[in-house]
Parts: sequence; C-alpha cells; structure tokens
Amino acid sequence: MTRTAIALVLVVLVGAGWTTARADDPVTVYAAASLAEVLPRVAPDARAQFAGSNQLALQIRLGAPADVFASASPLYTQQLFREGLVERPRTFATNSLVLAVPKSNPAKIRSVYDLAKRPKLKLVAAGAKVPVGLYTREVLKRVGLLRVLRKAVSQEPDVKGIVGKLALGEADAGFVYATDVRAASGRLVAIPLPRRSQPTIRYEAAVVRASRNRAGAIELIADLLGTDGRRELARAGFGLP
Repeated sequence: MTRTAIALVLVVLVGAGWTTARADDPVTVYAAASLAEVLPRVAPDARAQFAGSNQLALQIRLGAPADVFASASPLYTQQLFREGLVERPRTFATNSLVLAVPKSNPAKIRSVYDLAKRPKLKLVAAGAKVPVGLYTREVLKRVGLLRVLRKAVSQEPDVKGIVGKLALGEADAGFVYATDVRAASGRLVAIPLPRRSQPTIRYEAAVVRASRNRAGAIELIADLLGTDGRRELARAGFGLP
C-alpha cells in the first residue's frame, strides 16, 4: 500500500469519526516480546509495550489503553476478535523455532535429542500459555520428548527471559525464535529442529476496538504490511506471509 493510498484511507476514516485522538498522538501498540528489536524500526514513533502475547491479551481484556495488538500467535488475536475486542486480525510475519544454547555450549548439545541424554541439563522454558511455550511443547510432543520439561529450571513469562538466561550462562538450552538468536549478537547458537517437528508460527496484528487513535492504529498495521515494513521484518529474519 502506498503512502498516498494510506493517507486517503485515513482521511475517510477520520471523517467518519473513527478517531478521537489528535493527529500527533503516538500510537500505543502492545506487541510480542520477540518484536522488540524490529518494531521500533518499522514504527519509530509508536509507544510500544512488549511482553508475552498472552499477558498482553489479558491486559486488553481488562481495558488497557492499547491501539494495536501484535501477537506472536494467532491464538490470542483470534480469541479477542471472537470476543469483539479487536478488529479482524491481519497476518504480517512468520518465524521458526530453534533450540538455542550459549555460545560456549557447556552441555555439548548437538540436537534436540541430546536434551534427554544430559541428566544434569539445565533447560529454560516459557510458560505453557506463552506463544513460545506453546510452540516448545508442540515440538517436544512431535519428537517424543515432552519429559525433558522436567529439567526446566525456570518458566519464563516471555521469550526474552529465555534469551537472557542463556546469554548469561544460567541455563544450558532453551527454545526460542530464530530471530531472537540473530538479535543476540553472537551470544547464542541456534540448533535447527527436525523439519517434521517445526510448528507453524504466524504473527497477527489487529486494531483494538476501544482505541482512541484508530487512524494511527490502521496506519501502523499498514506500515507492517507495506514495502518498508516487510523489508525491516525480512532484515530481522522474519518470514513474510
């Protein structure tokens, strides 16, 4: 979508009373933690809050002042859509899951199957309701290794918690997005997962119905879907739908 087309759409929406915010009000976007590096490059003027998508969805249900919700899983955007709390979601990116280890790889992990062979392994995982935690359990179930979750030394609220513990050497392995390893600046090593175990990871964004800045929210989503946004997402390692 060109800037001209976006501007025409916004003029129509504003004229129809779709926004009560001033033109210079920043858009507030509640976004998945895995978007923390790339979103500011796509929407540098937005006011962003990053956390686990499940936590953000709960906050929106409780009336948090968000204009846009960008989730790392369709589960939460679609739930809010069915509840009438967001407009129809749009898929704007994809990702893949990897097994990440610290650069020094103290447990000598070479594949996901090594997780079951290390009795003293310190695994760090995300909670079962966090998107990356859901994807982790999907992978482990497909390879018959759900039991290794017993070795988890912590249950993190979002993917950045896993990245932080691995980067500091507080854990031997954890499941994160491929984009998180790229953003870790060489502190982590990604171990690919078997193709048959790879989950489908889609990111969706939606305008929050209670938004006070609908015009800005629509423009932000247009930026995510537009040429410049797609370029920044690709540079960060995200796939494009």
